[in-house]
Order: sequence, then structure tokens, then C-alpha cells
Amino acid sequence: MDLTEYVRKVSREDFGWEFRHEAVWNSRLQTTGGRFFPKDRHLDFNPKMYEAVDLETFRKIVRHELCHYHLYDQKRGYQHGDTDFRQLLAKVDGLRYAPRTGKEGARYLYACSNCGQVYPRKRRIDLKKYHCGRCRSPLVLKNQS
Repeated sequence: MDLTEYVRKVSREDFGWEFRHEAVWNSRLQTTGGRFFPKDRHLDFNPKMYEAVDLETFRKIVRHELCHYHLYDQKRGYQHGDTDFRQLLAKVDGLRYAPRTGKEGARYLYACSNCGQVYPRKRRIDLKKYHCGRCRSPLVLKNQS
């Protein structure tokens, strides 16, 4: 998919305004659908979000970023809390928040070796240093995703 051409198409069809800058994929984005850069007016989009959601949902993410872009061009309130932004986003049916892809949760699952208390964690923990808060027994790593 030619991302810049797709964004231009969405801009023409849904806003009636031209998108004159560049749209690029940014694989470093984790939980956000995209970003707008006022300095050079380009848009970044998360390729993982494109793969995780359907095309209509991705189009709503593009609309969200285009709201920032067009309002900034018109010297109107382009930030999330601004009334102009919220009104335009509602008018074009853009997403207010990026959808969850299911990868933001716990990656490590620890459990107590004695009582079975479960401890989901995003980060790895030192099993020599930490123990169960309920019975003080050692923890074990159950699974890692």
C-alpha cells in the first residue's frame, strides 16, 4: 500500500481538502495509531495497528491524524483538548483513541510455588530478590509471551 496516496485519498474524500505532505510508516510506535509533526507537517502511522485492525478502523485512525494536520494548516485548535479538534473529529467520524491490539498486557506470568498466587508482570523480575506477598514462598515463572 502506498501510504501517502491512501492518506491523500482519505483527505479528499472525507475532508474535501488536499494533503500536501508525506505519510510514512513508523515501526517504533507501540500503542498509538499515528502522529502528526507540526514542524514539517508529515504524518507517522503504526504498521502494527494497520495489521491488527480492519481497513475501516485504520481509515478512522488516518482521519484522526488528518484532523490535526488540517486544523494546524488553518491555524485553528489542532490539539486533543481543543474544541475545533473535537468537532472536526466527530464530523468526519474519526477515532478518539487508538484501539487496543492486545499486546499491551502482561508478558510474564509468575506464581507462588506454595499458595499459587498469580503475579502478571510486563517486566521480568529477579526471582532471587522477590517472593510471594501472601505466604513469603519463592516465585516461579509460569509462562512468557
